[in-house]
Amino acid sequence: MGPDELPDRGSAAGWAARLAQVESRNVTFLGSIPPFWTHASGGAVRDAANRDYLDFSGAFGVALAGHRHGLVVDRIREQAGRLVHGMGDIHPPAIKVEFLEALAALLPWRSSGTILGLSGSDAVEAALKTAQLATGRSGVIAFEGSYHGLTLGALAATDREHFRRPFTARLADHVRFVPFPASQSEAEAVLTRVSELLARNAPVPVGAVIVEPIQGRAGVRIPPTGFLAELGRRTRAGGALLVADEIFTGMGRTGYLFACDHDGVVPDLICLGKALGGGMPLSACCGPPSVMDAWPPSTGEAIHTSTFLGHPLSCAGGLAFLAVLEADDLAGRARRLGEQALGYLTTELEGCDRVVDVRGRGLMLGVELRKREDAAPGAEVAARALGRGLIVLAAGQDGEVVELTPPATLTRKELEKGLKTLVSSIRSAS
Repeated sequence: MGPDELPDRGSAAGWAARLAQVESRNVTFLGSIPPFWTHASGGAVRDAANRDYLDFSGAFGVALAGHRHGLVVDRIREQAGRLVHGMGDIHPPAIKVEFLEALAALLPWRSSGTILGLSGSDAVEAALKTAQLATGRSGVIAFEGSYHGLTLGALAATDREHFRRPFTARLADHVRFVPFPASQSEAEAVLTRVSELLARNAPVPVGAVIVEPIQGRAGVRIPPTGFLAELGRRTRAGGALLVADEIFTGMGRTGYLFACDHDGVVPDLICLGKALGGGMPLSACCGPPSVMDAWPPSTGEAIHTSTFLGHPLSCAGGLAFLAVLEADDLAGRARRLGEQALGYLTTELEGCDRVVDVRGRGLMLGVELRKREDAAPGAEVAARALGRGLIVLAAGQDGEVVELTPPATLTRKELEKGLKTLVSSIRSAS
C-alpha cells in the first residue's frame, strides 16, 4: 500500500491500521475490520464512522443495566471529583466499605467475606486459593466446555484447547474435567464420576468443584433441573467446596439474582464480575466466614492483594449498579424480556433447517446452528447481523451458537427490532 493508498485515519480501516501498529497481533481480530466504538447509551452503540448499532451482546454481558446508565455515570463522576485512587489494603478508600456492605446484603449467607478484584479471572483465582486454604486440598474438578478466565490458575480450570495448548507446560496438573450434562441421564453419570473423583485417594485430593451454573462461552448450555443442588451435596460430602462461577450469570442476568437460585442451591463460594461494576472493572470472590476465615488475618502484608483492589471509581460504579439492580428490577426485567425473546425465537425459527436448538434463561439466550466444516455458523450469522446494525456474538466450541446477552433496560420496541434482525440474519444465511 503506497502513501496515496493509506486509509482515512478516522475510518474503521484507519483505526484498524493504527491499532495494528501498537497492539499485540494476538488481541484484536482484524481479518474483517470491526467497528471501533466511540459512544454507547442504553442498548445503542455508535462507532467511529458514525454508524449506529443495537447491542444484543451487552458488551460481553457487562451492560445488564445498559450502557452509561445515568445513575452509574453520576456516581462515578461524583467520586472522581473527590478520590480517584486509594490504597486498598493499607489505607482503604471509604467507598470500598460502602460497596462491600451493599454487596453483602445481597449474598445468600447470614454474613460474608469478600475479596475484590478487577476481572473475572481475579475472582476465580481468589476462589481457588480460598478453597485450598479451607480444605487443605489443591485438586480441582471442572467441567468440559468451561471458561473461567485466562490467568494461569483460572486457565488450568478452563477447558478449551485453543486457550490451553500454548501454555500447557505451565498449567498445574491438578484439575480433572468431567462432562457438562445436558440431560438427566447424563447428569447421573456425571455425578457418579464426581463422587468417584472426590473419594479417590489421589496424589492431589480435590478441594474445589468449580462450575458455571449456565455455561456461557460454551454456548448457553443449561444443566438439567436439580443437577446443581445434587452436585453441591456430593461435593460437600466429599470434603470439597462448591464454587459457583456466576461472573456471567450473576446479578440478575438469568432472571434471578444468581443463576444458582433456579436450582435452590447455595454454593460455598460465589465468583462475580461483568455486570457488577456497572461498566467499571470490578469482580468479587464471596463466601461465608466459615470458608473465608481460612485466610489468616493480615499482619500488614496481605498474601493476596493488588494495587487497585477496591478502586474508588469501580466501587462507585458498583454501588450505583446495585442501586439500579433494585430500583429498576433488572432481574425481573431480564426474566420477562427473556421469556418474550425465547418465545419469539422459538416460534419464528421453527422449521428452519439450519437451527438445532433455541434455549435460554432470562436474558442469556442461545440459538444453536448446524455445524459446518467450512465455517463457524454462529460467526457467519453474527457478521451478517452486524451489517444490519445488530451486535451479537458467536459462542460454542466450534462457533455454532449465536449468543444473546442484551441489556435488561431494552425497550419492547428495541427487543422486537433486534429479534427480527436476528431471525432474518439466520434465515438469509441458510
